This record gives sequence, C-alpha cells and structure tokens, in this order.
Amino acid sequence: MNENLFSSFITPTTMGLPIVIIIIMFPSILFPSPNRLINNRLISIQQWLVQLTSKQMLSIHNQKGQTWALMLMSLILFIGSTNLLGLLPHSFTPTTQLSLNLGMAIPLWAGTVIVGFRHKTKASLAHFLPQGTPLLLIPMLVIIETISLFIQPMALAVRLTANITAGHLLIHLIGSATLALMNISTTTAMVTFIILILLTILEFAVALIQAYVFTLLVSLYLHDNT
Repeated sequence: MNENLFSSFITPTTMGLPIVIIIIMFPSILFPSPNRLINNRLISIQQWLVQLTSKQMLSIHNQKGQTWALMLMSLILFIGSTNLLGLLPHSFTPTTQLSLNLGMAIPLWAGTVIVGFRHKTKASLAHFLPQGTPLLLIPMLVIIETISLFIQPMALAVRLTANITAGHLLIHLIGSATLALMNISTTTAMVTFIILILLTILEFAVALIQAYVFTLLVSLYLHDNT
C-alpha cells in the first residue's frame, strides 16, 4: 500500500541504461510476415483484421490520401499492441509517456499540414477565416483558428496519455484495495475483485479504442488536407 502509484510509469533501466527502445521494438515481433502460399489461421485473422481496418479507415480518402495507408496501419498496430502489452503484470506501457505520444503526434500532424499547404494552399488558408466573417472579427478568428490548429497534436497526445494512465491507475488502486480487504471482509473483497476483472476487460477495449481514435484523428487531419 506504500508503493508509489506512479512507479509503474517510470522508464525501466538496465545497468543504468534505459531499455524503452527495446520495449518499443518488441510489438513488431508479434506480427509475423506471411512467407507461405497458404497461411495459418493466426496470420489469416491478422490479415483480415488489417484489411477490414484499412478499408474502413481509408474509405473517405481520395487516391492521394490512400498512399498513407501503410503508415496509418503501422500506427494503429503499434499503438494497439503497445497498449495491450502494457496491461500485462509488471510491464511498462510506453504510451503512458507524453513525450512518446508527442513524438508520434507532432510529426504526423506536421506532415498533414505540410501536405495541405502544398497541394491545397487556398483551401488550407481558408480554414483560418470562415466565409462571411464580419471585418471586426477577422483578426480574432484568425488567431483562434491558428491556436486551434497548433493545439491538435497536443490534443492527440494528451488524450492517449490520459486515457491509458487513468486506466492503469484505476487497476492499481482497485487491486490494492482488493488485497487490503481480503483480511477484513472476504465478501467485500470478492465484490472488489469482480469489479477489478470487469475493469480489466474494459481496459482491453480502451487500449484498442484509443489506438483506433488516435489513428482516425490523424486520418481525418489528412483527409482535410488532401
């Protein structure tokens, strides 16, 4: 009970060296590449899920936007697998680190903005000033739209970090409460344990949903700029 709640979010080290790079690279091992004419069931299910997700994600894009398909699928697989692995006991979740999420969000957001200004310059500039705006409100609206544009990557990163961190903290608190109640009231401890199981199932869903939401928002930013 005296354990620091945020100790599980500290970057793990070995011999004083951070091993977060190895942890980030680990999920790629879970997605083997097919090298046979007839695949096994696991790879077939993996390919079916990737095709289903990519079809839904890219249905709104034109031909130019669909060239980002590989990047979007790699992003959702990386975030989803990292979130799920972080739910294992005594594991570390890189997506609880705001620095990592900002490192993903800022380049992706900047890429979509650059693509927009390069291929749709007039439409991109028009977003800063809605049609029919009164002259007195033009400076204020331009400032507001500029701030909202630069807040987009922060919103992406903070949303992912907050949701994953909150879920892990809840699991830690309810798990600690269950252990403490076992010596006080077995019935209450069982009720708390059932709540813990339900919360864990919910966190599995949140891990996948947050990966989908992050990638979907990047996809929508790309759609607005292509």
